[in-house]
Amino acid sequence: MVAAHPEQGWSLLCDGVIVFDDSGALLPDGRVVAPHRAPAGRIAMAA
Repeated sequence: MVAAHPEQGWSLLCDGVIVFDDSGALLPDGRVVAPHRAPAGRIAMAA
């Protein structure tokens, strides 16, 4: 990891890839890797 900015939600890896906290990424050639987390279902809240 070359740089990390957790307050902004991203990190720069040594190979030039920018990784985002939502699991998406931006490759050095400009291609986008979409986030691959499962969509949030019903959120249970404690009473």
